[in-house]
Parts: sequence; C-alpha cells; structure tokens
Amino acid sequence: MHFSEDRLTHLAHLIHDGLYKDDLVDYPDEDKALREIKKVLMEYLHLDEAIDETVRAKITSQRRGIAEGSREWEILYKKYFEEELNKKRF
Repeated sequence: MHFSEDRLTHLAHLIHDGLYKDDLVDYPDEDKALREIKKVLMEYLHLDEAIDETVRAKITSQRRGIAEGSREWEILYKKYFEEELNKKRF
C-alpha cells in the first residue's frame, strides 16, 4: 500500500490530534511528536509491503497452483500474513 507524503502527513495529524483530544498524551514538542508518528506510520507501511511480498512468494512457491483471488488463496494469504506479523512481533 502506497501513501503519498501528503496523505501520511494528514494521517499523522489525525493521530496526533486524536490522542491529544482524548487526553491520552501531552506533547512537550508537538513537531517532534508529529515526526515520530509519521516515522512509525512509514515503518508500518514498509513492513506491510515486505510481508505482502513474502506471503505472495510463499503461496506462489507451492506445488499446486493456487489462483490469486480464490477462496483458498485468500485463506492462505491471511494465515501466512498473520504468521509473518507474529514473526516480526508487530
């Protein structure tokens, strides 16, 4: 999943504002907090992309061809994706 710089910034602001409005956090340095939120979002998106590639390769490497979009493919994708997330402890 690819997000533009503007969209990431917008999401970071939404998270930043939501945490503040719900009185979950006080920011001693708001700019630094926004940068950290954006950094975490970017790390998550890169992790998501890497796991997606790993899972697709794993499904493709199986002996019998499994058509992408089929019910079996979707079940395996979800299963392997969760396994990879657990390996990354995310």
